[in-house]
Amino acid sequence: MPARSSAPPDKPDTSEPHYHGHRERLRERFYTAGPDALSDYELLEMALFPALPRRDTKPLAKTLIKTFGSFAEVVHAPVARLREIDGVGEAAINQLKLIAAATHRVAKGEVKSRNALSSWTEVIDYCRSSMAFADKEQFRLLFLDKRNQLIADEVQQTGTVDHTPVYPREVIKRALELSATALILVHNHPSGDPTPSQADIQMTKAIIDIAKPLGIAVHDHIIVGRSGHASLKGLRLI
Repeated sequence: MPARSSAPPDKPDTSEPHYHGHRERLRERFYTAGPDALSDYELLEMALFPALPRRDTKPLAKTLIKTFGSFAEVVHAPVARLREIDGVGEAAINQLKLIAAATHRVAKGEVKSRNALSSWTEVIDYCRSSMAFADKEQFRLLFLDKRNQLIADEVQQTGTVDHTPVYPREVIKRALELSATALILVHNHPSGDPTPSQADIQMTKAIIDIAKPLGIAVHDHIIVGRSGHASLKGLRLI
């Protein structure tokens, strides 16, 4: 008969996963040094904590930044493309889209609470958060009242990757329905380059020509892309 071993049975490993300490250190740095002390992938790591509580989010965050380019591009990435990334499930996608929606809501609140022309930086931030990373062209209208405060924000048309059909008379018809006295036109270039095309300029002038006799001002046409924005008024194209 073999001798009975006196060694105690193996005990389950109760030690915490290695990433728990890393998470605490990252949180501490976030709260003591501020968000600017964190790189894009580190901020993304933290954003994914609630969605992936039992996983090390650092490798996934690095993969996402490498794939899409930046924190902003990750949270605004199309859902279909996010699903292609190994390790990204519905919980992670929901968390990323919640952040994108929160960013958009905050920017919209800044625009609605102020005179649009005196808070131009907030208008640009809002337009970029809404459209800069979309994978299809969108034509958006900001309708303003006589105090240049936002009445409504509407996407009038969604097109392809490089074209959106715009109907100037429909734009003015909607402005009259809302009793708007001014407009800001906005659209995006999914290519990332916000340089206005000749078609962009012609379409803007057509809207101005119809709006002016009706007492509706077109303050600007803003084109947004991942690399920045262009203002037709600022470029003296209108």
